[in-house]
Amino acid sequence: MVEGIELKKIRTNSRVYQRYYLLDAGLQALCWEPSKKESDKARISLASIREVRTGRNTETFRTSGVYEQISEDCAFSIIYGEMYESLDLVANSAEVANIWVTGLRYLMQYGKHALDMLSSSQDSLRLGWLEQLFLSAADSDGQEDVEEGIRLQLAVKLIQSVNPGVGARKVEHRFKELQRVREKMCGLTLDNESGGKDHAESKRLIGRNERVTRQQFIEVFHDFCTRPEIYFLLVQFSSNKEFLDTKDLMRFLEAEQGMTQVSEEASLKLIRSQEPSEEGQQEGYLSLDGFTGYLTSAECHLFDKEHHAVCQDMSQPLSHYYISSSHNTYLIEDQVRGPSDISGYIRALKMGCRCVEVDVWDGPDEEPVVCTGHSLSPPLALRCVLEAIGKFAFVASQYPLIICLENHCSLRQQKVMCQHLVRTLGEKLYNGPPCEGESYLPSPHALRHRILLKGKMLAPGADGDEGEVSEEDEGAEMGQRLKAVNSGVAAPEANEKDLVQKSVSFTAAAPSDPLHVPPKRFQLLKELSDLVTLCRSVRFVDFPTSSKSQHPWELCSFHESLAVCLAGESPGDFVNHNKHFLSRVYPSPTRIDSSNMNPQDLWKCGCQIVSMNFQTAGLMMDLNTAWFRQNGNCGYVLRPAIMRQEVSYFSADTRDTVPGVSPQLLHVKVISGQNLPKPRGSGTKGDVVDPYVYVEIHGIPADCTERRTRTVTHNGDNPVFDESFEFQINLPELVMVRFVVLDDDFIGDEFIGQYTIPLECLQPGYRHVPLQSLTGEELPHAQLFVHVALTNRRGGGKPHKRGLSVRKARKGRDYTALRDSGVRAVDEVFKMAAPPLREATDLRENMQNSVAVFKELCGVSAVANLMQCVLALGSRVSGPDGAPLLLFNVLDLYPALEPQGALPDVLRRVVSNYEMMVQASRAVVELSDGIHDRILQIQTRAMEFHEKLQSLAAKEGLRGRKVSRALESFSWNITILKGQADLLKRAKAEVRENMKQVHDAALTGNLTKASVGVKRVRSQTRRIQED
Repeated sequence: MVEGIELKKIRTNSRVYQRYYLLDAGLQALCWEPSKKESDKARISLASIREVRTGRNTETFRTSGVYEQISEDCAFSIIYGEMYESLDLVANSAEVANIWVTGLRYLMQYGKHALDMLSSSQDSLRLGWLEQLFLSAADSDGQEDVEEGIRLQLAVKLIQSVNPGVGARKVEHRFKELQRVREKMCGLTLDNESGGKDHAESKRLIGRNERVTRQQFIEVFHDFCTRPEIYFLLVQFSSNKEFLDTKDLMRFLEAEQGMTQVSEEASLKLIRSQEPSEEGQQEGYLSLDGFTGYLTSAECHLFDKEHHAVCQDMSQPLSHYYISSSHNTYLIEDQVRGPSDISGYIRALKMGCRCVEVDVWDGPDEEPVVCTGHSLSPPLALRCVLEAIGKFAFVASQYPLIICLENHCSLRQQKVMCQHLVRTLGEKLYNGPPCEGESYLPSPHALRHRILLKGKMLAPGADGDEGEVSEEDEGAEMGQRLKAVNSGVAAPEANEKDLVQKSVSFTAAAPSDPLHVPPKRFQLLKELSDLVTLCRSVRFVDFPTSSKSQHPWELCSFHESLAVCLAGESPGDFVNHNKHFLSRVYPSPTRIDSSNMNPQDLWKCGCQIVSMNFQTAGLMMDLNTAWFRQNGNCGYVLRPAIMRQEVSYFSADTRDTVPGVSPQLLHVKVISGQNLPKPRGSGTKGDVVDPYVYVEIHGIPADCTERRTRTVTHNGDNPVFDESFEFQINLPELVMVRFVVLDDDFIGDEFIGQYTIPLECLQPGYRHVPLQSLTGEELPHAQLFVHVALTNRRGGGKPHKRGLSVRKARKGRDYTALRDSGVRAVDEVFKMAAPPLREATDLRENMQNSVAVFKELCGVSAVANLMQCVLALGSRVSGPDGAPLLLFNVLDLYPALEPQGALPDVLRRVVSNYEMMVQASRAVVELSDGIHDRILQIQTRAMEFHEKLQSLAAKEGLRGRKVSRALESFSWNITILKGQADLLKRAKAEVRENMKQVHDAALTGNLTKASVGVKRVRSQTRRIQED
């Protein structure tokens, strides 16, 4: 900083100036050159600096035309003078920005004595601990003379005990480098002309090469166990000290890690559990090593530990859940020649799979076997398969297991199959008859520890011991259909996708149609048919037919290509179909290599059972495994509410905001990586790794995107990326975030590791991400260090396209409009909703916009919370005498911000906007309940027309497509009413949480007026675990 560096200066007119910035020799001022200003004007006195602000968080940055081109992590601002002017700068890298921000803050704290403080401090906590560690190692090694040092291998083990990811060879090599430097400094020579005394001295020094001195140990420890990115974070929250005290740690845990009501006692307990030095434990100080230990502990894992157990409502109908499902579970490699093995079932069940597949064929010696009928895979005895299923069915989950039974056996072997099922599975086998009057299946909770058979059933009332049913041979059936379409109507060069699209309409072909392919028929034993109760296999015809005649306990299986085609052509119908009925999707028979389809292509349509080849690792299996981890890995995940409501509008292919769902803004900062291994099988670059990171968002089409960091060359140990990304999330309940680390290579980038996590499981704040290999195993000590924040998008998000029927008011605010159904009586009811919907939007957006402006005035980013706002504000409200110019009165539910004297314009704006924010927040709390009730009353009145809507449409003269459009508009309107009522309810909860955060931050930051009996408001959300 004294030598200076080139930085970019941003001006309000969008101009960017390259200037050379440096500190003057006396550390009294920041100067820059060249400049047209006189030299005394091209400088800022350090005494006049009020704040050093990170990011693009000043008005100059926000109004600049180059805002989008500036990296958030390279930008910083210096706020100075009585008028709170800003000098807005951009560094060439995040590392340079961090150095200047930390250095300037240090100078603000300690003035011209900063260098003396740095040289005298040398982090006494760490040095004291390392010396004690070294002495203890010498004692355990039986070393009497500590100056002689400790054994090299012992020193290496000490380093690895703190940083287990570092390789022993690297540490040993670094020690030997230092020893060679010492030898040169000592003038060690080994030529034969040396005198006897010199030669003896040389031999003594050589003997010491296998030992490590205290100074060498400390130096190498600093090299391998100091992470600069964590050091910058520590000094940011420690007021530029070399440690965090209990109050610093409280502020960090509450403001950044999302914890609430952290007491000093809880902070002290955490310090004593993580701080390695005795002095730090006694004084309540958390050193850099203790802070690093905390951030790498299980407490700071990205995955929220609440999701390690079942945390969703398990009492809803079975059709309301996604169900983890395996395809051809017995195969452990490809679909044609790969071996079959019982281990396929054991592995899948241990992973929480709740739907396995059993293809049964006639076997030798009257014993049925499990195999793929059109392949060369060796068979397995059915008896052994059932024994494995019975033993491991409920090891990982207590919720129901579905066995997809594909029966190809003769009646004689069906008899044997039935005996095996009853004998092996016993009371676990569910055989209760379905309830005729019920509209839904039972819940997973009601079916705990039960096994359901999915298969063919005889028609009700069938006489005799057997009857004829259509055969269920998925591969052959789809092949037959495609073959018929190809021979009848398709050109020879047509691909599978074209044929499948034709087969969608072909599915519903009449029996008299010459292209109709009747399914094969076979004899089914009644005794086996009776074992199938809640999952009867039926042939899919079309959605209207299913709506009229399908029962809740009947299940359709869809070929992958057919399901994707239906999802594209009738996404709304597919979602509505899956509200009542289970749908199973199986992979295309062309996937002979056991590759997997993308499960999210089907989940977004509501398909519950998407069968995956568990034996094949890769992106698709990563998504499947991560998805079912969010509910205790029990194999069941509750579908989004919009897919479960009886009347709702949701289109699976939406590329815009979802009606009734408030978009979220996800901020991800990829800070660094640790111990990234060389890609498996890579040998072109030796041990060199050039890593970069992709952050992928997987969800509905509107959410799918990806961003990548720059490449860090020749560094797999601790590459620092320091890059931030923002993503708009339109349907949070269906989103997964995937981190992928690759090795940049001109021949082809190679996979290093990945981690996939549902958005619902993300913990906010500074977190470590454990990387996994291609096959899902955790890579030892390999991880990413990230910062995550999730917040409402300002104003609740703005729909942009015509499809959402957005009407714009005079002031530019967007109001989501209801649609005309064409049925007069129904439309009259919906018109009554326009005023309360408008009031609800105004209430919400007035509050959210005022919060957003307050954040801007506090100098924090859009993803910051109000606790961070108030704490940031506290750093700049001191008057000339050090007394605060602003204090909060926290006796009221809405803390008041009261001036303590004359204020500069900037702080007057802060006070004025804070009052506007409180006023808008108070309006939400006081008025939202009444508006919420009015909206729901209108929704209830409209729902009275639901059952008779088609007959009313017919009376209005609507026919064909117009009737469908009326039904769609009705569902849209009901969804809007329900969604807006929910958003208003959430806005009220958001206000209460905001006011709690202001209250707690004022107490934590010592910004409250002295008052007797002021106690912290107890939050009902997350707390520090007291053990």
